[in-house]
Amino acid sequence: MKLSEKARNILNNESFIENQNNWMKRLENLFNGVPDPYLDDHVFILDGIEGHSSIDPYLNPEGYIIDCLEDLAKRVDETKKEYTFVPACISYMPYGVHFVDKLFGAEVFYKDDQWWSNLIKSPIGELSNPDLNSNEFFNLAKRACQAFLDQNVKLPFFGHPTIASVLNIIINLYGEEILIAMLTEKEKTLHDLRIIQDTLLSLHRWYLNTVPKNNFQPVIPGHRTQPYNYGQICGCSTALISSGCYKEMIEPLDAELLGTYPNGGMIHLCGSHLQHIDSFRNMKQLRSVQVNDRAAWDLEVYHKQLREDQILYLNPCKEMTVDMALKITGGHRLIVVGDQKGFVFKQKVN
Repeated sequence: MKLSEKARNILNNESFIENQNNWMKRLENLFNGVPDPYLDDHVFILDGIEGHSSIDPYLNPEGYIIDCLEDLAKRVDETKKEYTFVPACISYMPYGVHFVDKLFGAEVFYKDDQWWSNLIKSPIGELSNPDLNSNEFFNLAKRACQAFLDQNVKLPFFGHPTIASVLNIIINLYGEEILIAMLTEKEKTLHDLRIIQDTLLSLHRWYLNTVPKNNFQPVIPGHRTQPYNYGQICGCSTALISSGCYKEMIEPLDAELLGTYPNGGMIHLCGSHLQHIDSFRNMKQLRSVQVNDRAAWDLEVYHKQLREDQILYLNPCKEMTVDMALKITGGHRLIVVGDQKGFVFKQKVN
């Protein structure tokens, strides 16, 4: 299967590329605190589009990627909205949030429209790194990535699989037992955390060294696009641990991972995480915080207590609407995510 010349020409069209470049410059200005005429008058809205395909991504990752590109080429006009950044994106996300679990040998299965994983049977403290060079599941992801690169198109962002954070992964592998072990078997826990972290770093470095900067975005790029050379970690499971435990065992690893990227990056939050607000503020590598669901309720705290150079990505909900967020933030350091139909975009937010 080959990408059609028509689709290739569309995805290399200078007009669409210029539009994306203009938006990326606005995004960079927002991150850098640089005055921008557009940002002075408008709320920054991010609502990317993803390429879709009915081809099985596990049996034919190459065909899946090419079909997604064909789909994007047909819909590329959607990227030219006056008041919304609509990046064109492709994501290859085998096994959902359990991709890394699969690399470590966990049984991963699909049920009720989502991926699940069973706990591994080996005891805490005996984890070993998978051989990424021969791992069939990482090779599947590499095939998809190479298929994208082979098409030589400039427009779409390519999002890597979910390379979840070290805390997410260790909880996926051991379940609630690891939370007890973090207090009672620290040496064994730290051993396994280091093993997982080294694998995560290897995965991130592979994508950083393989995908061109102008094409590369971390996971879920359509709703979490950052300026170039920024990474991302998952903070979901930090809701389960104390601030002291996070500072001692997890924060150094999260900072190390984000430090792999030239400009640091983002943490995704979806629960109640305010016990870690000091850690988030003091982590120099953390440049943006993405909040949705329960985490969005705490937008005001994040806006007041995080640094001025830390940008907030908000997925609005009934407990934190766009209007509520604007009253809190004045639109400053704020990116509103999703299709905001009916919202009055052209307004002063100062």
